Amino acid sequence: MNIESIVNAILGVVWSPYLVVLCLLTGLYFSVRTRFIQLRALPDMLRLMFRHERSDAGVSPFQALSLSLSSRVGVGNIAGVAMAIAFGGPGAIFWMWIVAFLGASSAFIESTLAQIYKERDGKGQYRGGPAYYIEKGLGQRWYAVLFALVTVLAGAMLAGTQSNAITSAVNEAWDVPVMTTTAVLLVVLGAILIGGVRRIARVAEWVVPLMAVAYLLVAALVMVLNADRVPEVIMLVLRSAFGVDAAFGAMIGTAIQWGVRRGVLSNEAGMGSGAHPAAAAEVSHPVKQGLVQSFSVYIDTMVVCSATAFLILSTGLYNVYDPAVNGIPDEARLLLGNLPGVEAGPRFVQHAVESTLPGFGRSFVALAILPFAFTTILALYYMAETNVSYLCRDRPTPWVMGGFQLLFLAATGYSAVNSATVAWSLGDIGVGLMSWLNIIAILLLQRPALAALRDYEAQKRKQRDPLFKPQTIGVSNTRVWES
Repeated sequence: MNIESIVNAILGVVWSPYLVVLCLLTGLYFSVRTRFIQLRALPDMLRLMFRHERSDAGVSPFQALSLSLSSRVGVGNIAGVAMAIAFGGPGAIFWMWIVAFLGASSAFIESTLAQIYKERDGKGQYRGGPAYYIEKGLGQRWYAVLFALVTVLAGAMLAGTQSNAITSAVNEAWDVPVMTTTAVLLVVLGAILIGGVRRIARVAEWVVPLMAVAYLLVAALVMVLNADRVPEVIMLVLRSAFGVDAAFGAMIGTAIQWGVRRGVLSNEAGMGSGAHPAAAAEVSHPVKQGLVQSFSVYIDTMVVCSATAFLILSTGLYNVYDPAVNGIPDEARLLLGNLPGVEAGPRFVQHAVESTLPGFGRSFVALAILPFAFTTILALYYMAETNVSYLCRDRPTPWVMGGFQLLFLAATGYSAVNSATVAWSLGDIGVGLMSWLNIIAILLLQRPALAALRDYEAQKRKQRDPLFKPQTIGVSNTRVWES
């Protein structure tokens, strides 16, 4: 048995139907407990997003949002969506919407907890995330260390898949040698990483909005040019999601599995990754950043992933077929061949854009992948670095942090010049393990987040700008807020 077979076997265990059910039920549970905060607080989310509170210790809420979106919006929004459609049918998109809607409440809980239990590191800057609130809230150091180790591994592996997508896209579009692209990528990446979270946040603050707007504009143009197909696309998604047509009858389970899995891998709600940048924000009340991070799930799935899906489906690339006979559509089979998902997905999208805008699709998708994947690498580094800092009790020596940066760059460069199959599967395993560990943790530690929400809403009803005092809700181990 080779390494790829072993990795795939582990992947099948980690991403079992139990995890799919756990993600959906957890999102539903927190939606009910928060009285569907993801709907009630939409105006507050939009208002808080553009508050420019910041300090020497923390970044602004918008910078934290941008850093979080850097992690959420990546190759998965192109390759992941394309593969979900190819193997799960158009109905997978509907289940991605469902997991985003429900998952927004899970994102709120984990991000609020990250704010409540955040700490100052050796440089006086805010740090936080699942490892911190697991130890301080649950009192389980071993569990927190396990999560931190898994997250460092997942961050390095996922960064490798992003770098591989960059080099593959550049080589496909402009025939630039992979080694040349890799060398430039590592030099630029290394220069940014040395500057720490503030430099990463500044880059994300500018690049993320620009890349998202550009991608959405082109997707909108393609849909306008195929406007007559859009109503049918919506019906196709719904029919496929519920197996209304005979062609999709055997695919309901597959659609749900692919939709939930790619949804979690894309918007990362409940996985714990968004909690790391959430803790870095300077806010007067933890719930403020919890709401902002909740909205980031909508941006990722409801907007960017949906744009990719409609871009593919409105061009007619996906045709109704009998899965029992054909397995996947002829068009998808021709495009995907035996390529792994991270490499085949962009080609699927390229073909869709090319069919409507000849001579533009290949270069456009390559240009879209560059900022999407690059900013995701930055966010993954920050996530992994935060957990290295946690393992070193927030005082890592320059040798430890320098060594970690070199190892992170080495993993990124190695995957950039090699096949992404094993690296992508290892990254998926890391994401799955993070989800298992974090979802269990937030289910056990939900009380402080729910109490903080009640406190926030009580102050809002009195027309105050909410200020957080942990003693009023009976929460301890919150030195940052107590001081």
